[in-house]
Amino acid sequence: MTLRVGNFSGFYGDRFDAPREMLTGGEVDVLTGDYLAELTMLILARDRLKDPSAGYARTFLRQLEETLGLAHERGVRIVTNAGGLNPAGLADAVRALAGRLGIPVRVAHVEGDDLTARYPGGLAAHAYLGGFGIAECLRAGADVVVTGRVTDAALVTGPAAAHFGWAPTEYDRLAGAVVAGHVLECGTQATGGNYAFFGEHRPGDLRRPGFPLAEIHADGSGVITKHPGTGGFVDVGTVTAQLLYETGGARYAGPDVTARLDTVRLRQDGPDRVRVEGVRGEAPPPTLKVGRNRLGGFRNEVVFVLTGLDIEAKAALVKEQMGDALAKSPPAEVRWELVRTDRADAGTEETASALLRLVVRDPAQEAVGRVLSGAAIELALASYPGFHVMAPPGKGSPYGVFEDVYVPQGDVDHVAVLHDGRRIAVDAPHDTAVLAGVPEPALPEPLPAGPTTRAPLGLLAGARSGDKGGNANVGVWVRSDDAWRWLAHELTVERFREMVPEARDLPVTRHVLPRLRALNFLVEGILGEGVAAQARFDPQAKALGEWLRSRHLDIPEVLL
Repeated sequence: MTLRVGNFSGFYGDRFDAPREMLTGGEVDVLTGDYLAELTMLILARDRLKDPSAGYARTFLRQLEETLGLAHERGVRIVTNAGGLNPAGLADAVRALAGRLGIPVRVAHVEGDDLTARYPGGLAAHAYLGGFGIAECLRAGADVVVTGRVTDAALVTGPAAAHFGWAPTEYDRLAGAVVAGHVLECGTQATGGNYAFFGEHRPGDLRRPGFPLAEIHADGSGVITKHPGTGGFVDVGTVTAQLLYETGGARYAGPDVTARLDTVRLRQDGPDRVRVEGVRGEAPPPTLKVGRNRLGGFRNEVVFVLTGLDIEAKAALVKEQMGDALAKSPPAEVRWELVRTDRADAGTEETASALLRLVVRDPAQEAVGRVLSGAAIELALASYPGFHVMAPPGKGSPYGVFEDVYVPQGDVDHVAVLHDGRRIAVDAPHDTAVLAGVPEPALPEPLPAGPTTRAPLGLLAGARSGDKGGNANVGVWVRSDDAWRWLAHELTVERFREMVPEARDLPVTRHVLPRLRALNFLVEGILGEGVAAQARFDPQAKALGEWLRSRHLDIPEVLL
């Protein structure tokens, strides 16, 4: 008995016609849509400030208007966290849509994640719930299940638990579904999107990657694949990359189960099919993660364009001039960054230019608004030769701060609200285990000494990186045993800090995952107060792994 779970959304703004593609492209039992991220919750919270009836992903309703009838005809259930901050409101809107379209569907929702009232002064605070509220809704016959903040993997563990009748203590099975859910959650990242070795495939393969699906078995094992004839590709590399995305150590904790990523076995099972086996699970931790979003203050920025000769001197001049102007009413934080995009003897003005970026932050909008814009614009005829800016600074915009806090699992009222209005309380796990690290596994024998070549790490290794609040993770993997023998010994924390100077003074933890031939690095604090604060050029660390791959080191010639 197999449950086919597909994905049609990896974020709020993903490909609009993906639900129709998944419904018409092949067999599927359940479709899941992931719309929520840390930044999305802040956006929805600001929407709710303007309109208390808002707070959910309105795109989902428009997608459903085109596909609800098709899903009903084919018996496909839909599970989504598009409810955001207002799952009850979205469930009502789906019922209204179904009524207008004349489609008899049963709509349920999950609530209890909203803890905003417990944290005065914040915009939103939501606990990451597990999948058993979803399972209750599906067992009661729901066709559409809407949730708020659940873990991304819960969109898969819930349907799997309902379909196979899993008990809350069947940890290995649940952990297998968590791994499948984590691979599916970001949509086409599992089918070749954002993939390190994309250049090894024909460009046409990646023009429009198909969305992934998982064939889940009763024991929790499964196959990651996609509909026949769709773009992209599924191989051990694409699945490995997504397994490493936004994870940390060997223990991947969730509300229902802690999955052991160091037990995952992947093998190619035919074209566009990767079998996932051997996943072990343990009791979940006694606490739930709560994501808090609050207003951090206001920010503004201006980008000065420096062209031609004397780039450093031009930058020094404008920094002095702006410093004098800002000294009259200094913002709480002033950050300069010179980006040397210029080239000598360039054939175009654009390639002869560097960018000098100034970002200011302050609790008060006045301190980053007219003060900055006036100071920058007044320099138009009084600064370095060729003075101009990318765009005039505005009045300053609010920015958010994301924080993690934890509450006991039993302190959250996890409730499944069925299609007929009945409310079923979802019990907190009876057995829990405090999360702890695992002993570092033995490293493989190093490669014998031999000649080396100075070359980019990315010739040999793939990487994928992402954000968790103010922290970033960088997963690095290789595709052969010999390459693993070299990587495991070469890419130490010290070498990582050399290659990523931003991390030199930050806590960096290396996790070793031999079965994936992978290392996962957690860099604490590199993103400041999180993506909404935009403290860094790449605020979500999406390209941090690609930067690492571009850095040169001595690679054994036998591997190249």
